Amino acid sequence: MHQSTERYQRQIILEGFGIAAQEKLTNAHVLVIGAGGLGCPILQYLAAAGVGNLGIADDDIVSIANLNRQILYGQDDIGKYKVDVAAEKISALNNQINITVYNQRWNQLLSIEHFPKYNIIVDATDNFATRYLINDACVLLNKPLVYGAVSKYEGQVAVFNMSLNGMAINYRDLFPEPPKEDEVQSCAEAGVLGVLPGIIGTMQATEVIKLITGIGNPLINQLRIYNAKKQELYAIQLTKNALIAKIFPTNIPEFLQTNYQSLCEVNNNCSISINDWLLNKEKFLLVDLRELNELPRINQFEHFALPLSTLKGNWKDLTNKDIVFICQSGIRSKKAAAMFNGTDQKFYSLLGGVDQLVQLKII
Repeated sequence: MHQSTERYQRQIILEGFGIAAQEKLTNAHVLVIGAGGLGCPILQYLAAAGVGNLGIADDDIVSIANLNRQILYGQDDIGKYKVDVAAEKISALNNQINITVYNQRWNQLLSIEHFPKYNIIVDATDNFATRYLINDACVLLNKPLVYGAVSKYEGQVAVFNMSLNGMAINYRDLFPEPPKEDEVQSCAEAGVLGVLPGIIGTMQATEVIKLITGIGNPLINQLRIYNAKKQELYAIQLTKNALIAKIFPTNIPEFLQTNYQSLCEVNNNCSISINDWLLNKEKFLLVDLRELNELPRINQFEHFALPLSTLKGNWKDLTNKDIVFICQSGIRSKKAAAMFNGTDQKFYSLLGGVDQLVQLKII
């Protein structure tokens, strides 16, 4: 038996699968945007299944906080770029596939340039700005989008931009406009059960395989929701939303001009960059708004730990210096700074929070 045939024998012998489906996988081009908790199982299972051409996009580095759920990475990978580690380990799993890495934060120009090369786009991102950008590009370029998201104990999966009974739903039909960054907590803020991205990512990989091979019934025009606490799985049927016609970019030039990050930002002028804070840190009191069990702690700089949950009752005890709030990613700190500005003191939010300090190797 030929090695490649032997490798995939267990799925080739499935009823309704066969050599024809395996050849479709071999010839497929799939782009996975995000190599974190969702991206790790997606990449592993697509590579193992024999998807012949995989694109991996991510600009982040491996941190110790990733290791409870991002199963491609180990302790020796901390500080390395995720795309590089992922490509190496995926190649070790299956050296018969072609891998292309994009060590960049995904944007409109990359979408216009690279989406046409791929049959399917997989959203494994963890922020709303990129999620809406990917969705809009897929609609404009007519690309199927396999979507997944996780938070706390619950995850979602859907297949967007595929016509079923003459109707194609996209992410904006479900959520027309992005939430502001202080309205929905990220995984860094709210937490996520470590196994949950593995479950949802594996479901996304399954949908990709179904779309490529034509087997089964993909989750087109429906949202599948999984609750890990109850081990419950249920579906919501989706319909077109007439509201999106007024807010959706209608062509590529309009898409390129859309500032997706600003759509999610709270409109206030209370942020300070890490560089500006470092240059003038003696003028400020740094206040860590995270709960005391959130890691890593800030041991390199003088600061005051005051969790956001207790801030209102205690902020007047702070020094007369201007305040720089910091949290894990910058969401809670912006909310706090906006809450208290207007007094004699000035309150700022440190852009990017602890996550950015870690990425820049400042702490």
